[in-house]
Amino acid sequence: MLSMGLDIGGTKTEAVVLDATGNSLMSKRIGTVKTDYYAFLTSLLDFIKDVRCAFSEPVSIGLCLPGTEDSTTHLIKNSNIIVLNHRPLIRDLEQALGQSVARDNDANCFTLSESTDGAGAHAGVVFGAILGTGCGGGLSMNNLLWRGRNGNAGEWGHNPLPHFDPVKDGGPVECYCGQLNCTESFISGTGLARQFHQRNNMLLDAQSITALVAQQDLQATTVFRLFRDQLARSLASVVNIYDPDIIVVGGGLSRVPDILSGLTEAMEHYIFNTTCNTPVVIAKHGDSSGVRGAAWLGREAMTKQMLQTQRQPSV
Repeated sequence: MLSMGLDIGGTKTEAVVLDATGNSLMSKRIGTVKTDYYAFLTSLLDFIKDVRCAFSEPVSIGLCLPGTEDSTTHLIKNSNIIVLNHRPLIRDLEQALGQSVARDNDANCFTLSESTDGAGAHAGVVFGAILGTGCGGGLSMNNLLWRGRNGNAGEWGHNPLPHFDPVKDGGPVECYCGQLNCTESFISGTGLARQFHQRNNMLLDAQSITALVAQQDLQATTVFRLFRDQLARSLASVVNIYDPDIIVVGGGLSRVPDILSGLTEAMEHYIFNTTCNTPVVIAKHGDSSGVRGAAWLGREAMTKQMLQTQRQPSV
Protein backbone atom coordinates (compact mmCIF):
# COMPACT_ATOMS: atom_id res chain seq x y z
CA MET A 1 0.00 0.00 0.00
CA LEU A 2 1.20 3.50 -0.89
CA SER A 3 0.38 6.65 1.07
CA MET A 4 -0.79 9.96 -0.36
CA GLY A 5 -0.54 13.11 1.74
CA LEU A 6 -2.18 16.40 0.84
CA ASP A 7 -1.31 19.77 2.33
CA ILE A 8 -3.92 22.41 1.51
CA GLY A 9 -2.61 25.94 1.76
CA GLY A 10 -4.09 29.31 1.00
CA THR A 11 -2.06 29.57 -2.21
CA LYS A 12 -1.11 26.05 -3.22
CA THR A 13 -2.13 22.45 -2.59
CA GLU A 14 0.68 19.91 -2.46
CA ALA A 15 0.46 16.14 -2.82
CA VAL A 16 3.15 13.57 -2.05
CA VAL A 17 3.04 9.78 -2.40
CA LEU A 18 5.28 7.72 -0.12
CA ASP A 19 6.14 4.04 -0.15
CA ALA A 20 6.21 1.98 3.05
CA THR A 21 9.74 3.13 3.91
CA GLY A 22 9.06 6.83 3.39
CA ASN A 23 10.60 7.24 -0.05
CA SER A 24 8.84 9.91 -2.08
CA LEU A 25 7.49 8.44 -5.33
CA MET A 26 5.71 11.57 -6.52
CA SER A 27 5.38 15.21 -5.51
CA LYS A 28 2.97 17.54 -7.25
CA ARG A 29 1.37 20.94 -6.68
CA ILE A 30 -1.60 22.90 -7.96
CA GLY A 31 -3.02 26.30 -7.12
CA THR A 32 -5.72 26.26 -4.45
CA VAL A 33 -9.13 27.23 -5.85
CA LYS A 34 -10.97 29.53 -3.44
CA THR A 35 -13.75 31.05 -5.54
CA ASP A 36 -16.47 28.88 -3.98
CA TYR A 37 -16.79 25.57 -2.16
CA TYR A 38 -17.85 23.39 -5.08
CA ALA A 39 -15.10 24.74 -7.32
CA PHE A 40 -12.62 23.96 -4.53
CA LEU A 41 -14.04 20.46 -4.07
CA THR A 42 -14.01 19.69 -7.80
CA SER A 43 -10.43 20.89 -8.18
CA LEU A 44 -9.23 18.86 -5.18
CA LEU A 45 -11.02 15.69 -6.30
CA ASP A 46 -9.59 15.96 -9.81
CA PHE A 47 -6.12 16.46 -8.31
CA ILE A 48 -6.43 13.44 -6.02
CA LYS A 49 -7.73 11.20 -8.80
CA ASP A 50 -4.96 12.35 -11.13
CA VAL A 51 -2.27 11.48 -8.58
CA ARG A 52 -3.94 8.22 -7.58
CA CYS A 53 -4.26 7.04 -11.19
CA ALA A 54 -0.48 7.16 -11.59
CA PHE A 55 -0.20 4.03 -9.43
CA SER A 56 -1.61 0.54 -9.85
CA GLU A 57 -1.67 -0.41 -6.15
CA PRO A 58 -3.97 0.92 -3.41
CA VAL A 59 -3.22 4.42 -2.13
CA SER A 60 -4.31 5.68 1.29
CA ILE A 61 -5.21 9.36 1.64
CA GLY A 62 -4.38 11.75 4.46
CA LEU A 63 -5.15 15.44 4.61
CA CYS A 64 -3.31 18.26 6.36
CA LEU A 65 -6.49 20.16 7.13
CA PRO A 66 -6.78 23.95 6.89
CA GLY A 67 -8.84 24.60 9.99
CA THR A 68 -10.53 21.98 12.15
CA GLU A 69 -13.44 19.59 11.80
CA ASP A 70 -16.17 20.08 14.40
CA SER A 71 -16.46 16.78 16.28
CA THR A 72 -20.25 17.11 16.57
CA THR A 73 -21.35 18.47 13.18
CA HIS A 74 -18.31 17.31 11.15
CA LEU A 75 -18.27 20.69 9.45
CA ILE A 76 -15.04 22.63 8.87
CA LYS A 77 -14.43 25.64 11.10
CA ASN A 78 -11.64 28.19 11.69
CA SER A 79 -10.25 27.74 8.17
CA ASN A 80 -8.30 30.52 6.48
CA ILE A 81 -9.85 29.26 3.24
CA ILE A 82 -13.20 30.88 3.92
CA VAL A 83 -15.27 28.82 1.47
CA LEU A 84 -14.55 25.66 3.50
CA ASN A 85 -16.10 26.92 6.72
CA HIS A 86 -19.42 25.28 7.66
CA ARG A 87 -18.96 22.68 4.91
CA PRO A 88 -18.76 18.85 5.25
CA LEU A 89 -15.46 18.58 3.35
CA ILE A 90 -14.37 15.15 4.60
CA ARG A 91 -17.78 13.55 4.04
CA ASP A 92 -17.91 14.94 0.51
CA LEU A 93 -14.39 13.72 -0.28
CA GLU A 94 -15.03 10.23 1.09
CA GLN A 95 -18.30 9.84 -0.81
CA ALA A 96 -16.73 10.96 -4.09
CA LEU A 97 -13.54 8.91 -3.72
CA GLY A 98 -15.10 5.78 -2.28
CA GLN A 99 -12.52 5.49 0.51
CA SER A 100 -11.72 6.95 3.91
CA VAL A 101 -9.79 10.21 4.18
CA ALA A 102 -7.73 10.73 7.33
CA ARG A 103 -7.27 14.32 8.49
CA ASP A 104 -5.60 16.48 11.11
CA ASN A 105 -4.18 19.95 11.57
CA ASP A 106 -0.77 21.08 10.35
CA ALA A 107 0.96 20.83 13.74
CA ASN A 108 -0.16 17.25 14.32
CA CYS A 109 0.82 16.24 10.78
CA PHE A 110 4.21 17.89 11.30
CA THR A 111 4.72 16.03 14.59
CA LEU A 112 3.71 12.67 13.13
CA SER A 113 6.12 13.14 10.24
CA GLU A 114 9.08 14.00 12.45
CA SER A 115 8.36 11.18 14.91
CA THR A 116 7.90 8.59 12.13
CA ASP A 117 11.02 9.11 10.04
CA GLY A 118 12.28 12.57 10.93
CA ALA A 119 14.39 14.17 13.64
CA GLY A 120 12.45 12.39 16.40
CA ALA A 121 12.28 8.94 14.78
CA HIS A 122 14.30 7.24 17.52
CA ALA A 123 12.51 8.92 20.44
CA GLY A 124 9.52 7.61 22.37
CA VAL A 125 7.77 10.90 23.18
CA VAL A 126 8.12 13.73 20.65
CA PHE A 127 6.82 17.26 20.99
CA GLY A 128 6.55 19.05 17.66
CA ALA A 129 6.52 22.86 17.65
CA ILE A 130 5.84 25.06 14.65
CA LEU A 131 7.17 28.61 14.90
CA GLY A 132 5.72 30.45 11.94
CA THR A 133 3.04 33.09 11.55
CA GLY A 134 1.47 31.41 14.56
CA CYS A 135 2.63 28.87 17.12
CA GLY A 136 1.31 25.32 16.80
CA GLY A 137 2.21 22.11 18.57
CA GLY A 138 1.59 18.39 18.62
CA LEU A 139 2.49 15.36 20.72
CA SER A 140 3.49 11.88 19.55
CA MET A 141 4.03 8.79 21.70
CA ASN A 142 5.69 5.75 20.13
CA ASN A 143 4.96 7.07 16.62
CA LEU A 144 1.27 7.59 17.38
CA LEU A 145 -0.35 11.00 17.75
CA TRP A 146 -1.75 11.75 21.18
CA ARG A 147 -4.68 14.12 20.70
CA GLY A 148 -6.21 13.96 24.18
CA ARG A 149 -9.83 13.76 25.28
CA ASN A 150 -10.72 17.14 23.79
CA GLY A 151 -8.33 17.00 20.85
CA ASN A 152 -6.19 19.74 22.36
CA ALA A 153 -2.99 17.89 23.25
CA GLY A 154 0.06 19.92 22.26
CA GLU A 155 -1.76 23.24 21.85
CA TRP A 156 0.88 25.14 23.78
CA GLY A 157 0.26 28.33 21.79
CA HIS A 158 -2.95 29.06 23.65
CA ASN A 159 -1.67 28.69 27.18
CA PRO A 160 -0.68 31.96 28.90
CA LEU A 161 2.96 32.94 28.38
CA PRO A 162 4.78 31.40 31.39
CA HIS A 163 6.20 33.85 33.94
CA PHE A 164 4.57 36.80 32.19
CA ASP A 165 5.99 40.07 33.50
CA PRO A 166 4.59 43.35 32.15
CA VAL A 167 7.88 45.10 32.91
CA LYS A 168 9.79 42.61 30.76
CA ASP A 169 7.13 41.46 28.28
CA GLY A 170 5.09 44.61 27.81
CA GLY A 171 1.41 45.18 28.49
CA PRO A 172 -1.32 42.53 28.25
CA VAL A 173 -2.15 41.28 24.76
CA GLU A 174 -5.53 39.95 23.65
CA CYS A 175 -5.20 36.92 21.37
CA TYR A 176 -7.55 36.33 18.43
CA CYS A 177 -8.94 33.40 20.45
CA GLY A 178 -10.22 35.87 23.05
CA GLN A 179 -7.77 35.03 25.84
CA LEU A 180 -5.07 37.29 27.28
CA ASN A 181 -1.31 36.81 26.86
CA CYS A 182 -1.43 33.59 24.86
CA THR A 183 2.02 32.19 24.09
CA GLU A 184 1.28 32.56 20.36
CA SER A 185 0.98 36.34 20.85
CA PHE A 186 4.68 36.37 21.76
CA ILE A 187 6.62 33.47 20.21
CA SER A 188 5.48 33.62 16.59
CA GLY A 189 6.34 35.68 13.55
CA THR A 190 3.47 38.04 14.26
CA GLY A 191 4.44 38.12 17.94
CA LEU A 192 8.01 39.08 17.15
CA ALA A 193 6.84 41.84 14.79
CA ARG A 194 4.34 43.14 17.36
CA GLN A 195 6.95 43.32 20.10
CA PHE A 196 9.46 45.08 17.85
CA HIS A 197 6.82 47.65 16.89
CA GLN A 198 5.78 48.09 20.51
CA ARG A 199 9.34 48.94 21.58
CA ASN A 200 10.63 50.79 18.52
CA ASN A 201 7.50 52.15 16.81
CA MET A 202 8.61 50.55 13.54
CA LEU A 203 6.48 48.22 11.40
CA LEU A 204 8.73 45.37 10.25
CA ASP A 205 7.93 41.72 9.60
CA ALA A 206 9.75 38.87 11.32
CA GLN A 207 12.02 38.23 8.34
CA SER A 208 13.21 41.84 8.30
CA ILE A 209 13.79 41.81 12.05
CA THR A 210 15.88 38.64 11.98
CA ALA A 211 17.87 40.09 9.08
CA LEU A 212 18.67 43.06 11.33
CA VAL A 213 19.68 40.65 14.09
CA ALA A 214 22.19 39.07 11.68
CA GLN A 215 23.58 42.57 11.14
CA GLN A 216 23.89 43.00 14.94
CA ASP A 217 21.37 45.84 15.01
CA LEU A 218 20.95 46.79 18.68
CA GLN A 219 17.17 47.35 18.65
CA ALA A 220 16.46 44.11 16.81
CA THR A 221 18.92 42.12 18.92
CA THR A 222 17.33 43.37 22.15
CA VAL A 223 13.85 42.28 21.06
CA PHE A 224 15.14 38.97 19.71
CA ARG A 225 16.91 38.25 23.01
CA LEU A 226 13.56 38.73 24.78
CA PHE A 227 11.88 36.49 22.18
CA ARG A 228 14.40 33.72 22.89
CA ASP A 229 13.77 34.02 26.63
CA GLN A 230 10.01 33.76 26.03
CA LEU A 231 10.64 30.70 23.87
CA ALA A 232 12.75 29.10 26.62
CA ARG A 233 10.01 29.77 29.19
CA SER A 234 7.35 28.27 26.94
CA LEU A 235 9.33 25.13 26.11
CA ALA A 236 10.21 24.71 29.78
CA SER A 237 6.47 24.62 30.48
CA VAL A 238 6.14 21.86 27.86
CA VAL A 239 8.89 19.92 29.66
CA ASN A 240 7.14 20.41 33.00
CA ILE A 241 3.91 18.94 31.63
CA TYR A 242 4.96 16.33 29.04
CA ASP A 243 8.72 15.91 29.63
CA PRO A 244 9.25 14.67 26.04
CA ASP A 245 12.35 12.80 24.90
CA ILE A 246 12.92 15.42 22.19
CA ILE A 247 11.44 18.70 20.95
CA VAL A 248 11.43 19.14 17.16
CA VAL A 249 10.95 22.66 15.81
CA GLY A 250 9.77 23.69 12.35
CA GLY A 251 8.24 26.70 10.65
CA GLY A 252 9.82 29.81 9.18
CA LEU A 253 11.44 30.98 12.41
CA SER A 254 13.19 27.63 12.87
CA ARG A 255 15.44 28.63 9.96
CA VAL A 256 16.78 31.70 11.77
CA PRO A 257 20.49 31.04 12.46
CA ASP A 258 21.25 30.05 16.06
CA ILE A 259 17.63 30.41 17.23
CA LEU A 260 17.87 27.07 19.05
CA SER A 261 21.52 27.37 20.11
CA GLY A 262 21.81 27.04 23.89
CA LEU A 263 18.04 26.83 24.28
CA THR A 264 18.14 23.69 26.43
CA GLU A 265 20.41 25.48 28.90
CA ALA A 266 18.13 28.54 28.89
CA MET A 267 15.16 26.31 29.74
CA GLU A 268 16.90 25.19 32.95
CA HIS A 269 15.99 28.51 34.58
CA TYR A 270 12.29 27.74 34.27
CA ILE A 271 11.75 23.99 34.70
CA PHE A 272 10.77 22.36 37.98
CA ASN A 273 13.99 20.37 38.15
CA THR A 274 17.37 22.08 38.40
CA THR A 275 18.78 20.65 35.16
CA CYS A 276 17.40 20.08 31.67
CA ASN A 277 18.80 17.72 29.04
CA THR A 278 15.92 17.77 26.55
CA PRO A 279 17.34 18.19 23.02
CA VAL A 280 15.66 20.89 20.93
CA VAL A 281 16.36 20.25 17.24
CA ILE A 282 15.38 21.43 13.76
CA ALA A 283 12.91 19.34 11.76
CA LYS A 284 14.53 16.90 9.34
CA HIS A 285 11.94 17.27 6.61
CA GLY A 286 11.49 21.04 6.87
CA ASP A 287 8.52 22.42 4.94
CA SER A 288 7.66 18.91 3.69
CA SER A 289 6.87 17.60 7.17
CA GLY A 290 3.20 18.58 7.04
CA VAL A 291 2.41 16.78 3.79
CA ARG A 292 4.53 13.75 4.77
CA GLY A 293 2.71 13.55 8.10
CA ALA A 294 -0.61 13.61 6.29
CA ALA A 295 0.58 10.65 4.21
CA TRP A 296 1.54 8.66 7.32
CA LEU A 297 -1.79 9.61 8.89
CA GLY A 298 -3.69 8.13 5.94
CA ARG A 299 -1.62 4.96 6.02
CA GLU A 300 -2.28 4.49 9.74
CA ALA A 301 -6.04 4.97 9.28
CA MET A 302 -6.30 2.58 6.34
CA THR A 303 -4.23 -0.07 8.14
CA LYS A 304 -6.61 0.09 11.11
CA GLN A 305 -9.59 -0.15 8.78
CA MET A 306 -8.15 -3.22 7.05
CA LEU A 307 -7.45 -4.92 10.38
CA GLN A 308 -10.99 -4.25 11.60
CA THR A 309 -12.40 -5.71 8.37
CA GLN A 310 -10.28 -8.85 8.78
CA ARG A 311 -11.52 -9.33 12.34
CA GLN A 312 -15.20 -9.16 11.40
CA PRO A 313 -16.79 -12.64 11.49
CA SER A 314 -17.84 -14.04 8.15
CA VAL A 315 -21.56 -14.60 7.64
